Amino acid sequence: MQIITNPVEMRAWSERTRRAGQKLALVPTMGYFHEGHLSLMRFAVARADSLVVSIFVNPIQFAAGEDLKSYPSNRQRDRKLATTNGVNILFCPDLALMYPENFQTTVTVTGVSDSLCGRSRPGHFAGVATVVAKLFNIVRPDLAIFGEKDFQQLAVIRTLVRDLNLDIVILGHPIVREADGLAMSSRNIYLSSQQRQAAPALAHSLKHAGSMVKRGERRPDVLRPKVAAILTSAGLEPEYIEFVDESNLKPVTAVGINTILALAAHCGSTRLIDNCRFG
Repeated sequence: MQIITNPVEMRAWSERTRRAGQKLALVPTMGYFHEGHLSLMRFAVARADSLVVSIFVNPIQFAAGEDLKSYPSNRQRDRKLATTNGVNILFCPDLALMYPENFQTTVTVTGVSDSLCGRSRPGHFAGVATVVAKLFNIVRPDLAIFGEKDFQQLAVIRTLVRDLNLDIVILGHPIVREADGLAMSSRNIYLSSQQRQAAPALAHSLKHAGSMVKRGERRPDVLRPKVAAILTSAGLEPEYIEFVDESNLKPVTAVGINTILALAAHCGSTRLIDNCRFG
């Protein structure tokens, strides 16, 4: 495995690889790998000839007061895990090369970025869309893989690719969970032992809602309080509990096969997200 830090060198490697007729996959990350990241890598390896995994903690997607400075990092461990999971290039771009002095261009994807996490994290998805557009332009992948845990981010990227006519296939990968149901996240490390015991309430509430839907309940106004009760009884503070259409993230009046139940809740000072599809 090779490590590249310069975008110019990354693009040159990519061009050589594409000229050789190889299909190129990209998995964008902020590092601190867990099994969720590794499953994306293995998913990509099965669908491409070469795999680039980027590690870049993108400052413009963090709002004031968020965890930019404390975001977990272990690059040595990440390198070892990337090597053993089929990664050809670990792209760790230098911040000054990604955002040089007087950088002033952003990419904004309206509509799908306005609701859910977009309400409480203004500017976050513009930061995500901007850095992903830059990564696509630098790496020039044939396909890119994103986890479905952040379903709104996936929707933003799909909309970006569609609207800008980018020749990239975007694939989502199912959420990877701990044995007790908690969706894997690098930020789970922030949880105290007591909070870690409470955090699986998100997954439990999704499962409970799914059971109610299977029994015939379709009304979000009936389902939402049941989900909230499970979260609050575990000591979590719900931020949103939304039933939305998976294609546009707009609220639905009745749960159907294309409905996503998306959650955000605070467990202490840690913000957790999760979702499920009813189809």
